[in-house]
Amino acid sequence: MTDPAKVRRHAERVRELVASVVRSQIKDPRLGMITITDARITADLRDATVFYTVLGDAAAQASTAAALESAKGLLRSTVGKALGLRHSPTLTFVLDDVQDQVKHIDDLLAAARNADAEVQRLAAKAEYAGEAQPYRVEDEDEDADTGDAEVEETGDEEPRGGDRR
Repeated sequence: MTDPAKVRRHAERVRELVASVVRSQIKDPRLGMITITDARITADLRDATVFYTVLGDAAAQASTAAALESAKGLLRSTVGKALGLRHSPTLTFVLDDVQDQVKHIDDLLAAARNADAEVQRLAAKAEYAGEAQPYRVEDEDEDADTGDAEVEETGDEEPRGGDRR
């Protein structure tokens, strides 16, 4: 079992090495404005995934992906020599779409804000469906006048909620 701290260090080193080689040694014209954002390496140090972002549209992203695929051998040999491992890790490049996700979340938050504002606007103009006080409230004067006349005890009433045996 490999130490997680060692794996983290190697992943960080892979990110730095790939960024350095892309910046200085790869002269492919298809390579766009690329930023290496992250690298992850498996616990056995055999496979590394490199995340990158590209400034531009879908065509720039596709051409940069093709350039990275063609330079994969050079990048793998450079990473293998620098890390000093028995087996050079295979490199997989993944487009990091963080910016698209951030834009999508911002759009969702803006839509939620607009919906909340609409609800507040509608609530400000809302009126009660019935009276303002929906419960029947009797005045104390009426209770004193009619309260004694309403109650007659005859003894013929059955108990409420009890058994009738």
